[in-house]
Amino acid sequence: MIDMYMKCGRIKDACQVFDTMPERDVCSWTTVLTGYAKGGCMEDARCLFDKMHERSIVSWNAMIAAYARCGDHVEAMDLYCQMQWIGTKPDEFTLASVVSACASMMDLGYGSGIHGQVVKFGFESNVFVGTALVDMYAKCGRVDVARQMFDLMPVRNIVSWTAMVAGYAQNGQAEQATRFFSQIHQEGMKPNELTFVSVVNACAILMDLRFGRQVHAYIIRSGFQSQVSVCNAIVTMYAKTQTIEDALYVFDKMQDRDLISWNAIIAGYAHNGHYQEALKLSFQMKQIGVKLNQFSYASILSVSSSLPAFEEGKQLHGHIIQTGFDSNVFVGSALVDMYAKSGSLQYARQVLDKMPEQDVISCNAMIAGYVQHGYSEEALKLFCQMQHTGLKPDEATFASIVCACANLAVLEHGRHIHAHIFCMGFESPMSVVNALVTMYAKCGGIEDARKVFKKMIEHDVVSWNAMIVGHAQHGDGVETLRLFEQMLLTGIRPDAITFLGVLSACSHTGLVDRGHYYFHSMRHEHNITPRMDHHACMVDLLGRAGRLDEAEDFINKMPFEPDASIWVGLLSACRVHGNIEIGKRVAQLLFDLEPQNTSAYVLLSNIYSAAGRWDDAAKVRKMMKDRDVKKKPGFSWIEVKNRVHAFMSEDRSHPQIEEIHAMLNTLAGSMEEAGYVPNTNFVLHDMEDEHKEHVLYHHSEKLAIAFGLMSTPPGAPIRIIKNLRVCGDCHNAVKFISKIVGREIVVRDVIRFHHFTNRTCSCQDYW
Repeated sequence: MIDMYMKCGRIKDACQVFDTMPERDVCSWTTVLTGYAKGGCMEDARCLFDKMHERSIVSWNAMIAAYARCGDHVEAMDLYCQMQWIGTKPDEFTLASVVSACASMMDLGYGSGIHGQVVKFGFESNVFVGTALVDMYAKCGRVDVARQMFDLMPVRNIVSWTAMVAGYAQNGQAEQATRFFSQIHQEGMKPNELTFVSVVNACAILMDLRFGRQVHAYIIRSGFQSQVSVCNAIVTMYAKTQTIEDALYVFDKMQDRDLISWNAIIAGYAHNGHYQEALKLSFQMKQIGVKLNQFSYASILSVSSSLPAFEEGKQLHGHIIQTGFDSNVFVGSALVDMYAKSGSLQYARQVLDKMPEQDVISCNAMIAGYVQHGYSEEALKLFCQMQHTGLKPDEATFASIVCACANLAVLEHGRHIHAHIFCMGFESPMSVVNALVTMYAKCGGIEDARKVFKKMIEHDVVSWNAMIVGHAQHGDGVETLRLFEQMLLTGIRPDAITFLGVLSACSHTGLVDRGHYYFHSMRHEHNITPRMDHHACMVDLLGRAGRLDEAEDFINKMPFEPDASIWVGLLSACRVHGNIEIGKRVAQLLFDLEPQNTSAYVLLSNIYSAAGRWDDAAKVRKMMKDRDVKKKPGFSWIEVKNRVHAFMSEDRSHPQIEEIHAMLNTLAGSMEEAGYVPNTNFVLHDMEDEHKEHVLYHHSEKLAIAFGLMSTPPGAPIRIIKNLRVCGDCHNAVKFISKIVGREIVVRDVIRFHHFTNRTCSCQDYW
């Protein structure tokens, strides 16, 4: 009677019969215990188990298996230890349950110990125990040992085969998973639900749509097309292989959908760039009463971060707070990411600071947001806070923080980060190494960039671009083009960024014909449509070479309307070559196109000033004042002992300004003895020559260099950054200084790098 009631799920009736029994044997106790355990009534089951005076192996197995099923693996292991302590010998079911518990905990050490007991008790040939061992080793990342166990099994069932298919898929060997699945068919076995889920997941990892479609057809023939877990896997597979229409078709045909189904289709739309559709589905999901979980919120928030949907994101944030998911670290990280990507860094930081527990993912989202939106200093501060709180940075952290160092041009700080990367063993991930190459190149350490690049085991297009663009910025056109040709020989296809570096290199070295060739090869040889910035490079190339009429004609023949950057490039060339006629015409176009563009006014004023037309220059400056156009102040900065020191022209704010001026006076005497003559044509104001010379000597780059000479060891390179183009007089002066002090001086201005040594510059005065 007890057994019948329990099998019918009538636990109360079974207990009433059990309670009225005058005598109970171990069999009746175990029957009730098993009923409680299978029904999930763990407290009642444990209470009954503890009251049993005599326990059979079946009693122990019922409790151990029940704890393993409900996820309380520690308790399952504890019971197993108690069982051994009192001398009860385990059977195949005991061992299978305990091994499964080790698999769920991914405890390889304990699992290996249980494996030894399996051999000791002679169950290594049992199909249930053998399958459990295969599954345990696979889930613990030892798929090689799992395969050895599988090959040693004298008898295998579909569960054994499925454990191997799932193990390969979970351990990044998806191709092996599909091969194993094909062998199942050859062995004449029928796959089960989990087999199909595992092989479909493998197809998604491999992006193998052809095999995925074949498996889908096999699923339909086998009658598993209505299984929710199988359909969820198929939806995910089609979404990841960029056939979202097929994913939606399967989703719409599903008779039953669970939360995973909705999460899969929303994530699928987001993955394929259909953000509006994903957002609509998320609203539909809420309308029909599907309760969202952490994965649902994360998928929807990722959609909101990819759309101009800031208000929708804020509304969702409110819903998250109402449902109590704001304390979930997974959801919190997604919120930080959404706000950071939308540029709402203040909201992102508030969410991060309010999280009860921050993890590396949430901090990474905030750091990436800071870097992306130009707050690299804040990114470095947060990185330091992470270290103080004990959070270990990962690959994504280092990739972002190295980019922050590149943006700030803080070479010494970047080197410290590189040392940290080396100590933590992150020198292999491509994203980190590419960021390091870019950082060294942007900070003036092109030799360090070369060293990192050469040590890389393999290169992708980003690696090559970092080197090509880096050498172009340093004015080494010959090396830039050599790298480009070498890249083509390796079979790496260039992209739009590659050609920006190539065209820039041609521009900085005066290779006009080569520049024309590479520009036309973009479309005809590499199937890349030139963008606005590629056309800007061509205008710069022609302008620097003094071919201003040709540059203007090139602009007029562009396939789209030129933007301000194009015209500024031509106007800048007019400034260099003193072409007033074209300069006036181009400036007027810029005044009409972007009335608040400072460059147009400043460049035209400088053109007039250089020609001695002071009245016309004054009119332009008055126009700026009347239109409330603010000139961007020029400043230079230098990093010394991990601290950045900034200077403006004729700046007196630095605490060591008197010593800096003394250093400049000493340099001035040595420079004049060496033949340096200040070029007062670069003082674009109407004043006495003596005052012009004073202004020239106190330009921001000279102040920064003087401070660097005072603050660094003799012979050490000096590296400074300027936010504008270095002036012609400073360029000449730094050549003299480099010879006098016997040091390399690297100046990075808004256009390129200049490496000064022994009274020469790497640009060869073509800049």
